[in-house]
Amino acid sequence: QVQLVESGGGLVQPGGSLRLSCAASGSIFSINYMGWYRQAPGKQRELVAAITSGGSTNYADSVKGRFTISNDNAKNTVYLQMNSLKPEDTAVYYCNAEGTTGEADFGSWGQGTQVTVSS
Repeated sequence: QVQLVESGGGLVQPGGSLRLSCAASGSIFSINYMGWYRQAPGKQRELVAAITSGGSTNYADSVKGRFTISNDNAKNTVYLQMNSLKPEDTAVYYCNAEGTTGEADFGSWGQGTQVTVSS
């Protein structure tokens, strides 16, 4: 079983910054992909940014140039640096990881961390 624990959410004013972290633990042989998703009230969960173990990244158009995803493969951790935050970035942010335990593939989600952008 693989667990993901997110941290770093909170309340920030428009134009501010936050850094989210997500650490994976458990029966991990390798992680191929880690991503950040978000879900605002009344909306569907959407991809924000993703990164592969090789370092390839993908961003939603709405966050390009403002958010940066990075990872530390040795620590099984992914980060999301969020700059120039806007009220529309307000949502619960979820971490997702896909990989293998060596016996089976896994896909796991974190519990979510609230990000609120408001003056």
